[in-house]
Amino acid sequence: MDKRELFYKLVSFTASVHRVTNELTKDVKSDSISQVQYNILENIAVGHPVTPSEINDCLNMSMPNTSRELRKLIEKGLIEKITDTEDRRKQYIRLSDNGKKMMNEAFASIESRFFDRIQNASTEELKEIEHAMAILQAKVFSQ
Repeated sequence: MDKRELFYKLVSFTASVHRVTNELTKDVKSDSISQVQYNILENIAVGHPVTPSEINDCLNMSMPNTSRELRKLIEKGLIEKITDTEDRRKQYIRLSDNGKKMMNEAFASIESRFFDRIQNASTEELKEIEHAMAILQAKVFSQ
């Protein structure tokens, strides 16, 4: 296989992932938070607990912006900071109970939209999709 051709397929695939992600998540966030804050909550929900540096790296934000948005989310009662027991300088961020509730509601909407998208897929196709995602996760998207 031509690796350059594979690379361009990856570029096309990731663009499609971004488009579909936007379609699946459109209008699922609460009006009480910004899109950036939603992205942070989603990142915490799938990778919990995470450090501020991990959020900053994953969402391509500056550390001052990350710190400001985390402070706002703490004030809204959606996240909590936890100090590492072995290294008190290190802090982790996790969802609070209210944050979990908000993200569970958002994920329920996303799940419904996802099920609509795959409603005509056969059992075999669903297995193939699951297998393809596992391979992509293991070989391309993990570090």
